[in-house]
Amino acid sequence: MSERTPVSYLREGAVAFIEIDNPPVNALSAAVRQGLADAVARLADDPDARIAVLFCAGRTFIAGADISEFGKPPVPPFLPDVIAMIEASEKPVVAALHGTVLGGGLEVALGAHHRVALPGTRMGLPEVTLGLLPGAGGTQRLPRAIGLEAAIDLITSGRQIGAEEALTLGLIDALAKDTDARAAGDAAARRLLAEGRGPRRLSEADAPTVPSAGVEALRSTLARSARGQVAPLRALDTIVEGLAMPFAEGMAHERRAFMDLMQTPERAGLVHAFFAERRAAQQDDLTGVSPRRVDRIGIIGGGTMGQGIAAAALTAGLDVTLVERDDAAADKAAAGIGRMLEGAVKRGKLAADARERMLGQSFRAVASYDTLADADLVIEAVFENLEAKQEVFRTLGRVCRPGAVLATNTSYLDVNLIAEASGRPQDVIGLHFFSPANVMRLLEIVVADRTAPDVVATAFALARRMNKIGVRSGVCDGFIGNRMMLAYRTAADHMVLDGASPYEIDQAIVALGFPMGPYQVGDLAGLDIGHATRQRKAPTREPRERVPVFADRLVEAGRLGRKTGRGYYIYDDQTPQGRPDPEMAGALDGLRSELGIAPRRFAPEDIQARYMAAMVNEGAKILDEGIAARASDIDVVLLHGYGFPRWKGGPMHWADAQGLDRIAADIARFAQDDPYFWQVSPLLARLAAKGGTLADVNTGKDAT
Repeated sequence: MSERTPVSYLREGAVAFIEIDNPPVNALSAAVRQGLADAVARLADDPDARIAVLFCAGRTFIAGADISEFGKPPVPPFLPDVIAMIEASEKPVVAALHGTVLGGGLEVALGAHHRVALPGTRMGLPEVTLGLLPGAGGTQRLPRAIGLEAAIDLITSGRQIGAEEALTLGLIDALAKDTDARAAGDAAARRLLAEGRGPRRLSEADAPTVPSAGVEALRSTLARSARGQVAPLRALDTIVEGLAMPFAEGMAHERRAFMDLMQTPERAGLVHAFFAERRAAQQDDLTGVSPRRVDRIGIIGGGTMGQGIAAAALTAGLDVTLVERDDAAADKAAAGIGRMLEGAVKRGKLAADARERMLGQSFRAVASYDTLADADLVIEAVFENLEAKQEVFRTLGRVCRPGAVLATNTSYLDVNLIAEASGRPQDVIGLHFFSPANVMRLLEIVVADRTAPDVVATAFALARRMNKIGVRSGVCDGFIGNRMMLAYRTAADHMVLDGASPYEIDQAIVALGFPMGPYQVGDLAGLDIGHATRQRKAPTREPRERVPVFADRLVEAGRLGRKTGRGYYIYDDQTPQGRPDPEMAGALDGLRSELGIAPRRFAPEDIQARYMAAMVNEGAKILDEGIAARASDIDVVLLHGYGFPRWKGGPMHWADAQGLDRIAADIARFAQDDPYFWQVSPLLARLAAKGGTLADVNTGKDAT
């Protein structure tokens, strides 16, 4: 029996059909590339074929490279050569597009002579999101197809566009009325034959003019938005420089730039993040475990978090009942959810009629738990108080049907204690959403001691349905993300006590690639939140633990951050994003004098080293304790919930790249001043001593 080929050639009359069938996304594997090369050669040798239609089976056209080939030596035939063969064909080739046409898939389409797309098709060159640039002609053919400015925008942003925008830009020649790619391609091919149209090669089109002033303005804008990323600016330069050369030289220039970027740490970090997100959803212990069915969900609590969860659930097609303490609170919550969905309509994320259908048919806000009797899953989102949450779960244990999943949205509290209150702990799990829950994609799935396996499987299935990235966590104070945030924020607070200003720390952390520093984040979230956490932990505080008294004094003075117009920064009409408070330096100097602290200066590099060492050290402790199963899971949490710069891959990947011995040595040096806080993780110490990496723990190589 012959081996199945992913590319087939079939001629009907004068039209040859070249079909790619490489499920699930028709990725450009070596076999597909070879099959395309063979099909184009066969087209040339077929005397009865006058035109060809290139299309794909399944749900999409070519959606990009084969991720199984990432990190491996390239295998011929190489994609630029295959595309050059398609473009050089003396017989016209029509690319019939549907689904998602991304990366190399769009470059293949650009090598064809004509392009037609089905409604709903989306296209883009997302290589910059992996630290690369288009390496098979995208930087040279796309500007010739749609113009310089539009091409620079698509390539340097990596954004996708719809078929209608593609038609307006000239990226496609026609928007088909058909719902079948083969039929759409066939109709376009027969029309072209009737019109006597031949090949139209973008490589032979004139390159667009490159105005130097306009390019410099684009470069300046991109330098601000790209912040620390290499690929977007390198892509801009490659486009501009390549268009000044003959096409063949521009292609060679593009390939050199592509290969250079393959070697950068930014590319390694972005590829790590890409695979880490996919690995987080893979739970080996759930193989063969089916999730419980979830169609109807309940939400307890209609505050900002509850509203966000409800909006996300409705958008995912779930039926939602929200329970509040009384009718007035229920009405207020319903109005807030309506505004959230209206915002999605305005942003083009949701159709207006879909919003009305959700609110009219799939949502209700009530003041009685009895309406949850038939719910498949209930999410508690009341305020962060253990007794209050336990009381909710006692009620849910009585009201909800057997087999219903009961979830708590706690950020810090012990899920085991909450589960026991329900009387059915096997049905209870933690679902820690991040605010705003209708926007943020991270979902920490906190598995308690007695949580049933099918409840865990249900949580991951719900995450996928709600377009969330689910990451598994064990039970501890703060789980993965908030526990790590407490560690690196504590390191920052200690530096402020010892002489650094909050503004110096924020500047140093933003320079690392974070969108905001810790004190800017505190002002945004509200300083009363951190104050409440410190109050909660006060009874268990060790005598040697250093307390950030300055933060508590701000709260006591009513300076809660942005919501009061003043926190660490001042917020007003002139500076809505905040400006440093000139009174802060004097207040901190006075406090240090009270505490007997002689202030010292911290260089930006020292601030960064302490901040990152605290983050990595806590992550290693979390991994060593089994709270997280993999270092890459910790990376995903920090990337999606805490603003860690994606091109650095996450804190654990960053630490491996820096060298664990270096970080362990930093911690030992910091411990000379504060041996209580700076205690190196046993796992970090073991790995540093033997030259291992945190990624080793993912594969069981660490001898624990």
